[in-house]
Amino acid sequence: MIGELKIPAHIGIIMDGNGRWAKVQGKPRVFGHKAGMDAIERTAIYAQKLGVKLLTVYAFSTENWSRPLDEVKFIMSLPIDFYGRFVPVLNKENIQIRMIGNREGVPKATLKAIDKAAEDTAANTGMILNFAMNYGGRAEVVEAVKKIVASGISPDQISEETISDHLETAIFPKDWRDPELIIRTSGEMRLSNFLTWQSAYSELVFTDTLWPDFDEISLDQAISEYSGRDRRFGGVKA
Repeated sequence: MIGELKIPAHIGIIMDGNGRWAKVQGKPRVFGHKAGMDAIERTAIYAQKLGVKLLTVYAFSTENWSRPLDEVKFIMSLPIDFYGRFVPVLNKENIQIRMIGNREGVPKATLKAIDKAAEDTAANTGMILNFAMNYGGRAEVVEAVKKIVASGISPDQISEETISDHLETAIFPKDWRDPELIIRTSGEMRLSNFLTWQSAYSELVFTDTLWPDFDEISLDQAISEYSGRDRRFGGVKA
């Protein structure tokens, strides 16, 4: 289906609807989070085949700590399970794994699994699967400002590029830092503090599909909608 359509270099996904999906199945919410991992794997593999360079998935926000303790503990255990089940597969697919977000407060075992996944896939040259873990867009901007102040840069030298260079996405090539397309599943229509600075000119696609049901066809449909958009970045085309 994709063929001649435009493939974004960077796609961001707000993975929403795991709990509702589980409820439909008559299962506890954690069951939906586990099914959501399967959706990450198939989406990452397919995005890589399409030619996407960077896929950022919103795994856990700074606001998600307010969820029930048992659910938070389960979510924090998922990277450990993910490492054992999916990293070997993603390695074969030549996919790299990275993480952005505040490491403070994240369990050591969780960080160890994520760091080991990044280490094991560091030599891969394909798409980067980037987990936004304990991430908040506003907090990221605040931390960037602190870094700029601490570096001694004078106010008249600060530009948009300066801020971009101090955000967590600065670890990626400049052309990939800002997602051209952000997809949110489950029918909700907001960004929820996801890539706040980077999403200024992102194309937004909202789908009613619950995240565990998101598949290759769902990604095709989102990219097809994106390809039909006229991206003018505030200007007017002749």
